[in-house]
Amino acid sequence: MSMKFKNMIYAVSLALILNSCGNGGTKEISAEDQVIEVAEQASQLPSLDSLRCQEGKVRNGQFFSTMMTGLGLSAQEAYDLTIACDTVFNVKNLRVGNTYKAYYEGETLKYVLYQQDRTSDILFECQPPYKVSMLTRPVEVRQKYADVVINSSLWNDMRAAGASPLLILSLSDIYAWTIDFFGLQKGDRFRVLYEEKVCDGDVIAIDTVRYAIFSRNGQDLPMVMYNQKDGGNIWWNEKGESMRKAFLKAPLKFSRISSGFSYARRHPVTRRVQPHTGIDYAAPKGTPVMSIGDGVVTSMKYEGAGGNTIRIRHNSVYSTAYLHLSGYAKGLKAGQRVRQGQVIGYVGSTGRSTGPHLDFRVWKNGSPINPLKMESPPAEPLRQENMPSFEETHIKYRAQVDSIYARDIVKELFENL
Repeated sequence: MSMKFKNMIYAVSLALILNSCGNGGTKEISAEDQVIEVAEQASQLPSLDSLRCQEGKVRNGQFFSTMMTGLGLSAQEAYDLTIACDTVFNVKNLRVGNTYKAYYEGETLKYVLYQQDRTSDILFECQPPYKVSMLTRPVEVRQKYADVVINSSLWNDMRAAGASPLLILSLSDIYAWTIDFFGLQKGDRFRVLYEEKVCDGDVIAIDTVRYAIFSRNGQDLPMVMYNQKDGGNIWWNEKGESMRKAFLKAPLKFSRISSGFSYARRHPVTRRVQPHTGIDYAAPKGTPVMSIGDGVVTSMKYEGAGGNTIRIRHNSVYSTAYLHLSGYAKGLKAGQRVRQGQVIGYVGSTGRSTGPHLDFRVWKNGSPINPLKMESPPAEPLRQENMPSFEETHIKYRAQVDSIYARDIVKELFENL
């Protein structure tokens, strides 16, 4: 077969792949480099095979001393073990529901292995000389690629594609200023190059999203991760403009719109037609509510039909209000400055309300506007001296994303010729 013919097949295959709207699921980048880092090395356990094991969970109201005496130590032995914890483990941090394994030699308690979190255990040596150690499990960083097309919801389709739900949280943070995640449409597509942390076969965190492309109706919105190392923004579009805007698209991470902006809405309680100059987001009681931008809390009080309400002035042009809250964030008070994304309160149903929701309102120069149609100015762009390096990074990631499916499909084509 001629090289020219091979190149033609490759070009045609690549064009087909890049224009495809199929849901490609998730892929390891390659077998040889899927594990790009071992973030933490495993610690060594003593040999416990010859000991009898008893498993349990920390109960509600249980203290470290009572747990240990319940497992067979005397009160003095439990006290001595508590002293041995010293700086290794704070016994006040014993968590209800966390598991432990107690190891016995005959009737004598020798060790307790307490699962502190998903990556570490605490080993208590329960006989003199008492000793307490932290043991870590190996954490791998794997490079992954996800291709998800919206058919029902981002959550369902991300799970169906084999991607961790944690990736949804990362994408919602990155695109929070440019995509309304409550308004995703069927056919919308996310292609994401990212790294995840894996421990004992479970994904415990999305380490880094390197590159992402959101597509709608044939239009792409790429995101490039590039760190200027100035402590500021690290997510940019392909022009080097910040993905961060002056205002978030919505004050909640996940919910649904239950009522829109209207000057002639029939009120669900009074049944009278009257203006509703805000957006209602239905969400469970207690869902955190965030300020959509930096600003100053001008009012925080019960306002009759609006219930518990927070009002924020963002600048000389824009102000916002958050109604029907169940409560306010701890320590928040009128006159206090808040930052974009800061939790200010929690969804509730106070005031004139038929159920838990947030009534979110925006004013521009004193007049109410539709929050869903508000245009937000961008934050500071990439520094000019960093543009050449940024463009190289963008080209590298885009080529990597574009080649992933091409590699497999072209290989299959050649094998079938």
